Amino acid sequence: MRYLHTMVRVKDLEATMDFFRLLGLEETRRHDNDGGRFSLIFMAPPGQRECPVELTYNWDGDEGLPSDSRHFGHLAYEVEDIYAKCQELMDAGVTINRPPRDGRMAFVRSPDNISIELLQKGEAKAPAEPWKSMENVGHW
Repeated sequence: MRYLHTMVRVKDLEATMDFFRLLGLEETRRHDNDGGRFSLIFMAPPGQRECPVELTYNWDGDEGLPSDSRHFGHLAYEVEDIYAKCQELMDAGVTINRPPRDGRMAFVRSPDNISIELLQKGEAKAPAEPWKSMENVGHW
């Protein structure tokens, strides 16, 4: 057995792809199904094609599908510098739901409410402002 991918449904494909690009992922492959009226877009970190997220976009919308109860936990990505990545995301208008107060872990959400965990590569960074004083926002 081997891991293939994690699939998440998205409502706004371009906004979601832009969000994952901000995280550092790139499109690795795409399948547009005219008959089924859906697209599958696979995005992964550079050099890690074996670890994709599959964005499933239904061209005619998701009516009839659960709105926020998709039985999904979160995607997790290791980052070189959690403070720099969170600042980059904040500067682009992304809410940091769980700031990296501990220098190790943060959570954000995609435009489709997908929970994303960011983990500091290696040892945790020393707690630093403004992060260590920031409160949680919403849920993750």
